[in-house]
Amino acid sequence: MCGYVYILGSLGTGGPRTYVGWTNDLEARLTAHNTGRGAKSTKGRTWTLLYAERFPTKNEAMSREWHLKRDRKFRRLVLAEMVGG
Repeated sequence: MCGYVYILGSLGTGGPRTYVGWTNDLEARLTAHNTGRGAKSTKGRTWTLLYAERFPTKNEAMSREWHLKRDRKFRRLVLAEMVGG
């Protein structure tokens, strides 16, 4: 079973934010985040898929998620592309 790691972006009232997660179905997961059924920290915002990587296994996707959550510089770069800067 393959897995995806993704970065979501939002330009809500609290300023721009990113969220990193993993899933095996990108479309369903984005819908869950945007309808309040995703992670607690994503509720109340509209999210856009900014970046995704596909991995052959769930474990590889989860490992990459761990690394991306700690790579704030990369997340800022991806978010800057969203806002046009």
